[in-house]
Amino acid sequence: MRFSLRFNNDLPAREYPVLARAAEAAGFDQFWVSDDLFLRSAPVLLTAVALATERIRIGTCIVNPYTLHPAEMAMMAATLDEVSGGRFLLGLAAGAAEFLKWVGIEQDKPRTTITETIRVLKRLFAGEAAPLDGAVLRWTDEAYLRFPARPIPIYLGALSPAMLETIGAEADGGLPLLLPPEHYDTVLPLIQAGAEKATRSLADLDVAACVWVSISSDRTAAEDALREKIAYYGHAMSPLIWERMGVTRADFDPIERAIMAERNAEKAKRLVTPEMLSIGLAGTAADILPRLEQLAERGATHLSFGPPLGPDPLDAIEVLGRDVLPHFRRR
Repeated sequence: MRFSLRFNNDLPAREYPVLARAAEAAGFDQFWVSDDLFLRSAPVLLTAVALATERIRIGTCIVNPYTLHPAEMAMMAATLDEVSGGRFLLGLAAGAAEFLKWVGIEQDKPRTTITETIRVLKRLFAGEAAPLDGAVLRWTDEAYLRFPARPIPIYLGALSPAMLETIGAEADGGLPLLLPPEHYDTVLPLIQAGAEKATRSLADLDVAACVWVSISSDRTAAEDALREKIAYYGHAMSPLIWERMGVTRADFDPIERAIMAERNAEKAKRLVTPEMLSIGLAGTAADILPRLEQLAERGATHLSFGPPLGPDPLDAIEVLGRDVLPHFRRR
């Protein structure tokens, strides 16, 4: 069983090396940082993390080829891999169309864009030129890295059925958001189908069961932290996830207005319903273990804990390392 932590890029920069050192000490295998628009730069944060740690693998969760050109993506990934001593993992995805609209970018041909991006990146990391006359990327044979790199593992973040299949067909690993955790039953067959179509083995992929976790000895405080995250991101999720929660896009309209138009985070949190709250895990270690056990019973071999993590992220890392990781290592 692998274990990883995922953090949004919304914390003060000085906190990430501290969190990463704590994660390394607690026995986590990977430490991921998102690169959401208009927050802090994940590559800069991960550079600080790389210099502050020794063992734990680090990755972007995620960058996208619309706001970061694949050539720049390759340069960033290979450089961070060099800085970290070969510990970098490149997490990419098509991004959230709702957020891309903020900067006037249309998410055109997302699956084709992602597929072509992964293919040219693999060639670049292998030290090859990556000419391509694709539907999206049109590169010449001058497209190659001017410094040595290694085959950096590429993880694909996915929500839609088409992108979940692309994990199986093209990527080295997957970062599917399991919102709620039981969404794993929908996600895994789609990744499996993609792998089979490409004559690949699912066993060769590192598929992280990415869940939202808010853990604290104070259950109310844990739920409040989860409500805040749901209020901010709920409207941008996929129809597949809304369906699993038993809600619709329209249910998030008043929450989105409170967040975006009124800038009233407290009002938005109050509008989060119990059905929406079921999207993640909130409470004490004892509260969250049963649903995590269900993931392991369904075949999950990598548990990935993501934001909000709780009212105190450092305490959450300690509790997960003390009460959750050993529980699964004893299985």
